[in-house]
Amino acid sequence: EDPSLERHFKGHRDAVTSVDFSRAKKQLVSGSMDSCLMIWSMKPQMRAYRFLGHKDAVLCVQFSPSGHLVASGSRDKTVRLWIPSVKGDSTVFKAHTGTVRSVHFSSDGQSLVTASDDKTIKVWTVHRQKFLFSLSQHINWVRCARFSPDGRLIVSSSDDKTVKLWDKTSRECIHSFCEHGGFVNHVDFHPSGNCIAAGSTDSTVKLWDVRMNRLLQHYQGNSVVNSLSFHPSGNYLVTASSDSTLKILDLLEGRLLYTLHGHQGPATCVAFSRDGDLFASGGSDEQVMVWKTNFDADYGEVVKPQKYNSSVEGTHGTGSEMDGGIHHKKTKTQDSVRTHEQQEEETSLANTLEHIMGQLDVLTQTVSILEQRLTLTEDKLKECLETQQKIVQNKTN
Repeated sequence: EDPSLERHFKGHRDAVTSVDFSRAKKQLVSGSMDSCLMIWSMKPQMRAYRFLGHKDAVLCVQFSPSGHLVASGSRDKTVRLWIPSVKGDSTVFKAHTGTVRSVHFSSDGQSLVTASDDKTIKVWTVHRQKFLFSLSQHINWVRCARFSPDGRLIVSSSDDKTVKLWDKTSRECIHSFCEHGGFVNHVDFHPSGNCIAAGSTDSTVKLWDVRMNRLLQHYQGNSVVNSLSFHPSGNYLVTASSDSTLKILDLLEGRLLYTLHGHQGPATCVAFSRDGDLFASGGSDEQVMVWKTNFDADYGEVVKPQKYNSSVEGTHGTGSEMDGGIHHKKTKTQDSVRTHEQQEEETSLANTLEHIMGQLDVLTQTVSILEQRLTLTEDKLKECLETQQKIVQNKTN
């Protein structure tokens, strides 16, 4: 069955720049050039929340892994961390000296990586928003930065036409991929952590193996690629392009699977839900669209390379044979050995731990919000005291 449009949301007053699902698919967040964030409920007839705080365009948004926080980056050079509830409380910190184009949580929810027009990538702690370190070898705006699934690597893409791979521990650039002929708008890690995909203004999507540092697949399109997202199975990739289309690529066979039309004008962002059942897209038409994936549920496992021609759409057969694609293989699990009770206990424990982590996120964020308000109150009191002292001095004089 083909992917199908499930719903569309209207509420933004300018181009949508970024979309992301919460872990349980209960909410969807979008950022826009209208300086707002919108939190959309996936339940029918539920009202959306509009979050105001940024002083300029919001260019990136993401839910924390627990779903209890949302990070946003803006042209106002700040990053905000929001509690996605009716109140919409947030803490704000000056993150960069230029526009913040990308925010991304590590998979444990403890770190945040940001990328900016000031040509740097910065890593922060989520709790207390403490700055940790900067990565600065790009020579132009940094459009996107992402943690690897295991948190050991960071990948970044830039208007200097490069994709850079960084070691988080040593803080060094371990490889630069220079095959793109245009600005690299978006980059992300494959769910396995073994390869990366990048989309560019040169209308291509390229996939590299990060262990061998070699090109695996190359897809030639007809328009600027603004955003991309891997399906959790690792077998598919969805892209958003300036020709208003979304394209779904089959990474197992190295071919274009679907071209989807829905947006009027450039499709600017796209993201799969955590389970891959849905994906959301945003466009310059101010709309957020939610699509049902409808792929075969038996995704299998990505395990080893396969040879195939991996050039797609509009290449007229110019693509080269590449060794090192992605192969599909089903593997039997050992779950049958475990008892049903053990599985239930493990699931229950995991859910409890996840809930505790989520509550910790909210508590820490609430403390940060209170601290910021307290600082503001202290500043106002100081101002009042200074004013009073000046009045007293003037009277005595």
